[in-house]
Amino acid sequence: MKKGINIWSFPQGMSIEECMKIAKDAGFDGIELSITESGELGLDSKEADILKYKKMSEDIGIEISGLAAGLYWKYPFTSSSKEIREKAKDICKKQIEFASILGVDVILVVPGYVGVDFIPGAEVVEYDKAYDYALEAISELSKFAESAKVCIGVENVWNKFLLSPLEMRDFIDKINSKYVGAYLDVGNIIYIGYPEHWVKILGSRIKKVHVKDYRRQGCGLAGFVDLLAGDVDFPKVISALKEVGYDNYLNAEMSAYKHYPLQIIYNTSKSMDKILGRE
Repeated sequence: MKKGINIWSFPQGMSIEECMKIAKDAGFDGIELSITESGELGLDSKEADILKYKKMSEDIGIEISGLAAGLYWKYPFTSSSKEIREKAKDICKKQIEFASILGVDVILVVPGYVGVDFIPGAEVVEYDKAYDYALEAISELSKFAESAKVCIGVENVWNKFLLSPLEMRDFIDKINSKYVGAYLDVGNIIYIGYPEHWVKILGSRIKKVHVKDYRRQGCGLAGFVDLLAGDVDFPKVISALKEVGYDNYLNAEMSAYKHYPLQIIYNTSKSMDKILGRE
């Protein structure tokens, strides 16, 4: 397994090039980029714009270890608005297209939500309707993903939806495409369960892994802590991943410190060396 870091771990406003160089200096094998509504890797970016980041990563000597998107909170597949649901599909198609150009194997996709506590005024969608909307959308998108040879990784997030590994497994199996699987976030599981259980149940459906840590005695988002400071049992998680044959990236997704914001990048790299048994 290789260690990567998500670009959301860096201070806002830092350029992709700066993030790549710092990630490389900190010892990461890869960096996971994110598609945004506008900006450096925005929805309106052209192929030539995207290709320059691929060359940039090659010149710096760091892989692009994934392509995420935070836009699905604003444009969820589960919205009661058909217009918003179609917008979400368009975003996913762009994400797949960008990933194909960048040579990325898996994209991170939030499947929508039933409710979101950390977004004031977020719509509350009936669970069965949310399930049907998400299943319909990702089933449709699986064909686009297959044509591009890019996998859709459905992430487990704090969305009051797909709350168990059994439900996530069955959701993926209903789509029945080798280009749709799970983007497993081990830290997001701690408040409702045990990530090693999810690994065992999802098995080969796991396409990519996000690494965070969480302290069960924490309160909401404040419960997320530095790697090895929370309740994720990383030896069990790594052992379970090895047992199911996972050998792709572990992409750390951290929150930047208010003070000394770049220190978290270097601390995380050292912690991941410990987790992966590299030290």
